[in-house]
Amino acid sequence: MTIESGKTSDTWDERHLTELFAALSQLKGPSEFQAFFEDLCTPAELRSMADRWRVTQLLEQGMSYRLINEKSGVSTATITRVARSLTYGSGGYRTLLKRQKGEIL
Repeated sequence: MTIESGKTSDTWDERHLTELFAALSQLKGPSEFQAFFEDLCTPAELRSMADRWRVTQLLEQGMSYRLINEKSGVSTATITRVARSLTYGSGGYRTLLKRQKGEIL
């Protein structure tokens, strides 16, 4: 994953993202994750991430984009983006879906 700042000065360092991921791996259980993400993110960012995760689950159930939009209120652009990530992404959504089903540990 590459993050581009759009600036000419090189203030972004990919290691910051790696350090964040390493820090996340130290959290234990839903309550610690919740506390961390509530400190890290705005309420709108949290809602957006939760919406994407819900869309992932609904797509996995075979629900149509239109029905997901009607049921969740999530835009079709977001639904399309999530669907594209499920198919062509890094596999993060797929890994977590399989873990929740008990398919992988």
